[in-house]
Amino acid sequence: MKRTRFNFENTYTSLPAAFFHLDSPTEFPNPQLVIVNHELAKSMSLDFSTLPDDQQAALFCGNLVPEGSEPFSQAYAGHQFGNFTMLGDGRAHMMGEHVTPNDERFDIQFKGSGPTPYSRRGDGLAAIGPMLREYIISEAMHALGIATTRSLAVVTTGKMVIRERPLPGAVMTRVASSHIRVGTFEFAAATQKPELLSAILEYTIKRHFPELKNSEMKALSLLRSVMERQICLMVNWMRVGFIHGVMNTDNMALSGESIDYGPCAFMNSYNPDQVFSSIDQHGRYAYSNQPKLAHWNLARLAEALLPLIDEDADKAEELAKEVLNEFDDSYQKERLTMMRQKLGLLGELESKEESDEKLISDLLEWMHKHGADFTNTFRDLSAATTPTGQHYDNEEFTRWHTRYTARRLEHGQSMEASIKCMQAVNPSVIPRNYIVEQALEEAESGDLSLMHELLAALKSPYDSNEKNEKFQTAPHPSDKAYQTYCGT
Repeated sequence: MKRTRFNFENTYTSLPAAFFHLDSPTEFPNPQLVIVNHELAKSMSLDFSTLPDDQQAALFCGNLVPEGSEPFSQAYAGHQFGNFTMLGDGRAHMMGEHVTPNDERFDIQFKGSGPTPYSRRGDGLAAIGPMLREYIISEAMHALGIATTRSLAVVTTGKMVIRERPLPGAVMTRVASSHIRVGTFEFAAATQKPELLSAILEYTIKRHFPELKNSEMKALSLLRSVMERQICLMVNWMRVGFIHGVMNTDNMALSGESIDYGPCAFMNSYNPDQVFSSIDQHGRYAYSNQPKLAHWNLARLAEALLPLIDEDADKAEELAKEVLNEFDDSYQKERLTMMRQKLGLLGELESKEESDEKLISDLLEWMHKHGADFTNTFRDLSAATTPTGQHYDNEEFTRWHTRYTARRLEHGQSMEASIKCMQAVNPSVIPRNYIVEQALEEAESGDLSLMHELLAALKSPYDSNEKNEKFQTAPHPSDKAYQTYCGT
């Protein structure tokens, strides 16, 4: 049975009051519905389609507070570009935890819903462009099979937001397994109140890692479990050429979901040092650095957990380091598996590990040297015929492809199986930055046609068809100067 109302429970507010502040969204003058993710709603046993647009707009901006809601903003801390600071939801309100008939639990959060006690000097608002960007990118990530928060709706508020220029204000409804971050634990540790740290540990285990409830070393087990999820997430980001842009510790969710799509983008020409964020002046969060930063963030989580790992500080540190030291080997193992899939190198051939790594690195070096498009190159290799034209008609690629073909024949499985494997992990369609920008620019003027067309293509990113061809074209070289902004 589909509900037009959320089925809210509020377990987060059972935590000590330091973790949140009861606070209602701003009431906006003239909310207008922009988009509702009816597919997502259906998966949560919800159906808003029977509600008039004005009621949906009021619901998804906070003017109409849903039954059972107890709005609040969360407190957390974070290392932002390596610098620790106390933070919190400066422009977001948690409306409640929606529980489905299958007992799945989802946070329902409004983003851009007005100032909170954690806003500092911010206005607590959001412009329509960044909110629709998050809608597009999060839906793309979901369709790509990557763990992510999702967007349920976007409404305009009837209030202008001042950024570089006046822009239509908007509120996005975000759906997440939870909003517990590494920064949530950093906040608890920074208070130097052991009871807060213990409370968030127990809550996190109960909500996300119930298999750890009887563990003799819960904090250490949590660290390892979170690390496993982050390794999986990083491997998938790297698989599709996704660059998050702001991998601060407050942007790492313990659930393992991608969260906070600010200055994010997808890589075009392969470049391990690619950065799109306007605020990342030194490449801290460049494409190739993302696994390292995930490891660094996990070390900050470990530091916060030390008092709960062992009463002996030296022993606690030693135990935490033992877990963290597993990161590199685990990541490299998962990465090699992923890259073998991208190249259709089937079979459990341990003896080929070194030569496969060489085959992979040589391809990436060639791609970087020739400015080959990351997405299209792997998709071209996924075809039944040898790629021709563009960058492929050179002796260097021909020699590599000869080695590659010989390696594929060694696994003893059909070429059809190899191609099927490749096409399942190499997307043909990603949210190309220049197309996203065009869609957002038109949406700001009230024309959503390109955005809807793009969203339709992104629902089946591994399919190749004529309708999707316009979204597969790599941008003109001038796009190399493309930058993204956080939108605050």
